[in-house]
Amino acid sequence: MTGPLAGLRILEVGHILAGPYATMLLADLGATVTKVEPPGGDLSRQVSDAYFASLNRGKRSVRVDLATARGQDRLHTLVRDADALLVNLKPSAVHRFGLTYEALRPHNERLVCVALTGWGMTAGDDPAFDYVIQAATGIAALTGEPDGPPLLPGYSSADNSAGLAAALGLLAQVVSGRGGQIEVSLRDVMLSQLNYHAAAWLNEGKAPRRLGGAHAHYVPAQLFPTAEGHLALFITHDAFWQAFATEAGIEGYATMAERAAHRAEVVAAVTKALAVDTATGWEARLRPLRVPAAAVRTLPEALAAAPEAVVDAAGHRLVASPFRIPGHEPTYGPPPALGGHGDHT
Repeated sequence: MTGPLAGLRILEVGHILAGPYATMLLADLGATVTKVEPPGGDLSRQVSDAYFASLNRGKRSVRVDLATARGQDRLHTLVRDADALLVNLKPSAVHRFGLTYEALRPHNERLVCVALTGWGMTAGDDPAFDYVIQAATGIAALTGEPDGPPLLPGYSSADNSAGLAAALGLLAQVVSGRGGQIEVSLRDVMLSQLNYHAAAWLNEGKAPRRLGGAHAHYVPAQLFPTAEGHLALFITHDAFWQAFATEAGIEGYATMAERAAHRAEVVAAVTKALAVDTATGWEARLRPLRVPAAAVRTLPEALAAAPEAVVDAAGHRLVASPFRIPGHEPTYGPPPALGGHGDHT
């Protein structure tokens, strides 16, 4: 394989999403990723072929029963030739299968070990699936209408975000030139992503509240109904407001401080103004003015509008790597067959 990470050898032990997503991004960049799968395989194989392919293209697979002495011997052989190991299991399993730097250091002192868990390696084995983490970290509580119930997004934002963080932590330790243990938890990642909300509470005593998807600081920055469809408007600077207000025929509220102080009035004025045209019509009118706005589209519509973001991975149509690097064109290989590169069960 080619790419900026060509020559980097990564082992992956885990299931479903966060860990496999992290290593797939690294594989897209040229790393050689080998899934060390249990006899029954990664649980995502049971969901659908498309689901598994979306997280595991371009990888290798060896089937190893880590609960046996033979499996442990095979693990240690794999570790000797690896640069990093990313594990996405509950803490007790990480320790039971000897998947920490402390346990594997005798076999490879320069190995980078990443433990990706729900709550952290010392927090126990309580279930920590994506939506559970979003509920527990305050995300669901601040999502939704002010007088409605808490809501969750329609995709796995905690798993995906934790995968990105784990990949970053892995590369940081590799760059250091030293082996060692890295810990990443879904809880810590999502609390980190609540940065300005958390800072407002910790420093000013201001708890976040549900605003129907509106931004806590910028006004107007939310979804608005139009004559047909909805429009996302994100006014972060007074110059944006001036350009938008002129096009929409709205007077006043020249500064962000004024708009924030009169949020309800501003939202009402914008809602009234946007009702005279469609969402796509407003998008076309505002784009030349450099005003941040977009019509709400379905995923099929979004993919149709960005055909360059869809690639073929040995018969599977998937979303391409998010990294664009001059001179590097990722090779999107097929997802591996279970044990296709070695069966040691």
